[in-house]
Amino acid sequence: MSTASVPLPNWISYGLLPLLNIATAFFISGLVVWGIGEDPFAALRLLVEGALGRGDAIGFTLFYTTSFIFTGLSVAVAFHAGLFNIGSEGQAYIGGLGAALVALALDRYVPWYVTMPFAVLGAALFGAAWAFIPGWLQAKRGSHVVITTIMFNFIAAALMVYLLVNVLIVPGKMAPETRTFLPGGQLPKLDWLMAMFGLKLGPAPFNVSFIIALVAAFLVWVLIWRTKLGYEMRTLGISPSAAVYAGIPYSRTVIIAMLISGGLAGMMALNPVMGASARLQVEFVGGAGFVGIAVSLMGRSHPLGIVFAALLFGILYQGGADLSFEMPNITREMIVVIQGLVILFAGALEYMYRPALVRIYQQFVKR
Repeated sequence: MSTASVPLPNWISYGLLPLLNIATAFFISGLVVWGIGEDPFAALRLLVEGALGRGDAIGFTLFYTTSFIFTGLSVAVAFHAGLFNIGSEGQAYIGGLGAALVALALDRYVPWYVTMPFAVLGAALFGAAWAFIPGWLQAKRGSHVVITTIMFNFIAAALMVYLLVNVLIVPGKMAPETRTFLPGGQLPKLDWLMAMFGLKLGPAPFNVSFIIALVAAFLVWVLIWRTKLGYEMRTLGISPSAAVYAGIPYSRTVIIAMLISGGLAGMMALNPVMGASARLQVEFVGGAGFVGIAVSLMGRSHPLGIVFAALLFGILYQGGADLSFEMPNITREMIVVIQGLVILFAGALEYMYRPALVRIYQQFVKR
């Protein structure tokens, strides 16, 4: 029996194995930092302090974490159905359009807590609509969802530029963006939550969308492991032929999985559009859709794992910014290298240590 098929306890598969991968990534990163003449331990301390050492730093870390939770969940839902949706970036773009249109329509008339549910619905519907065509093409025409979602990322980016430059731009302004939303179209900050721990949020845009992301993670867990649809999706992901033989409708399941995946990606836009900048801008997604792939892989496509993986990448993003400021030799590109190493060992090489762990575990069980 190959080591890939040997079952391991969850504490090894979902705990020890990811920790080993992360430790390896940071060890290699430390060698890189040492190679350019800096102290890797001092760099690690600055990175952690920059992400978790102050109230505003924690706020920025959780702000990034929120976006990564949404996109990580988006990738995970599709992955459970055997689909590799790498179009979360484009789906988040279009989701931002849906959220912005709701905010622009309602912010003059109602408070934020009335606007919010409609904005959530708008972002989810627009993101789902953008994922529908790749899902339909996969289900009905056999077009590979990886290819179509890549194409739709570029189409979404071009469409957003056109709309912001020619349709939604404020007359007389040069910046390609909508008008600033009034308070009725903005998600409030969670400064009260930080105050409970004796911390000040400061300028960090940590906002209510974090709570929405945690609720979404719980609902995804319920969907995947506690519903008939989730069972059908997981069966399809494990063996499409067996799923079809068992009577699970292939086309319907694929399309529904992509709709849910796209809806989750679209909801990511709530965080930067309504929570941070209070307007729709070009490039507001900032690569969060692609980071979501790594977050989902590191979290083993489980909502709880995704939350922790998103937090790790939030720490890397915020702490990396402070690190590059405190240690000029460690440029922003070096931080990207560290992030890439984490992605490499948590994604492409996620099972590098599995054969050794299987052998050690089997020896331990025999005793």
